[in-house]
Amino acid sequence: MRPASVSDYRELARRRLPRVLFDYIDGGSYAEATLAANVDDLNALTLRQRVMRDVSRLSMQTELFGQTLSMPVVLAPVGLSGMYARRGETQAARAAKAAGVPFSLSTVGVCTIEEVAAAAGTAPWFQLYMIKDRGFMAQVLERASAAGCPALLFTVDLPMPGARYRDTRNGMIATNVAQKLSQAIDGLAHPGWLWDVQLNGGPHTLGNVAGAAAELRTITDFWAWIGRNFDPSVTWDDIAWVRERWKGPIILKGVLDVEDAAEAVARGVDGIVVSNHGGRQLDGVASGIAALPRIAEAVGDRLTILMDGGVRSGLDVLKALASGAQACLIGRAWAWSLGARGEAGVGHMLQILRGELRMAMALTGCTDVRAAGPHLLDR
Repeated sequence: MRPASVSDYRELARRRLPRVLFDYIDGGSYAEATLAANVDDLNALTLRQRVMRDVSRLSMQTELFGQTLSMPVVLAPVGLSGMYARRGETQAARAAKAAGVPFSLSTVGVCTIEEVAAAAGTAPWFQLYMIKDRGFMAQVLERASAAGCPALLFTVDLPMPGARYRDTRNGMIATNVAQKLSQAIDGLAHPGWLWDVQLNGGPHTLGNVAGAAAELRTITDFWAWIGRNFDPSVTWDDIAWVRERWKGPIILKGVLDVEDAAEAVARGVDGIVVSNHGGRQLDGVASGIAALPRIAEAVGDRLTILMDGGVRSGLDVLKALASGAQACLIGRAWAWSLGARGEAGVGHMLQILRGELRMAMALTGCTDVRAAGPHLLDR
């Protein structure tokens, strides 16, 4: 099958990946109501079709934090993506660079900051999860700065991991013989992934935190360690600690409330991502697109606003821009594409988004993404 959409790549990833990995990408927390709302609420927004406009020249170019983007899309940080394809973060970063958009590296990615920067020829945005060992976190920030990472995504909506029922049911963190045997059988049932990643894609560690503890050797070891070491005591005052150690742009990822957005402005951050962590944390909260307009109205003239959650097409990107975002982060879209066909899949998926965005702009009469606004929506 030649994929024509993000949903096609999702299906290809489902076929190629072991179940535990596909469910990790695909799933959300609890009943997955917010996961569904992220997609459904975007689909429910309608664009205004306009005609007889000169759309012979369309500009998708935008600027974020001193970078010029070929379109208003950023590859969001996705943990464990080095397990979806061989050294997966490096492949996705190369595809992003070729497409002219930023790639964001997760704290809990398989590949290190340095490996990704060397492979792509440019440093990624870096996502920060705060852990209890502040000395080690200072070292990680120093490494990101030394590598030239242009922006820091400080993820603030994970003081503790959400309850992800799929991961529990499928035994993602295998703790007994039956679960380990089940995972081994599942891996053998996916020989393409087995050869590409399990046999030839090592080391299978979380590279950016590998120096934190000598006893960490397997993904299971790392995941247990992360669960013990994520810092639930983080408050707004910790932004000052980060700012002392990071001189570039700081973007808070996980803001969903107007009062929190206003506090982010007061604390002097450079941007926020309106996000519910892709429906993977607190179920039953607003979708990103539902929360976006009121946040944009409240603080949009004082910092840069990005959005993620449920973005599956270029049409969704335009709807987000019209609702107050300056760009979208995409997570599952690139993870599915990576799991399906590696670097080529991510590159092709970005081409699909670009074509869909171009078409949506032309049929709404929007000739420049920077001019997108509520007038594009049929309310």
